[in-house]
Amino acid sequence: MTESDPSLFERMIAGEIPADFVHSDERTIAIRDISPQAPVHVLVVPRERYRNAAELAAADPELLAELFRVAARIAESEGVAESGYRLLFNTNADAGQTIFHVHLHLLGGRELGPLA
Repeated sequence: MTESDPSLFERMIAGEIPADFVHSDERTIAIRDISPQAPVHVLVVPRERYRNAAELAAADPELLAELFRVAARIAESEGVAESGYRLLFNTNADAGQTIFHVHLHLLGGRELGPLA
């Protein structure tokens, strides 16, 4: 797959690939991760494709902020807002980014421990 091909998320948005949607609006979607790393693992994704968090921040800071607002609402609805949750971007290959369409990971539902 090249960067000019539709991303996995764009294919999910188009209905070409099934996904477990927990949120959808005109600018964002949120889906359950297919390989969850915590009891709650949701990906919050802008419909418009940006390669990574840095590119999104430079191009549309309001959309970046919207990802965080959506994540907070999902954390509340998933019952992890009070106990705690982690929000995480993987930016580029060395950080573990495998889909080059920016997405915010929301993880919670258990004690997550340190990052490193």
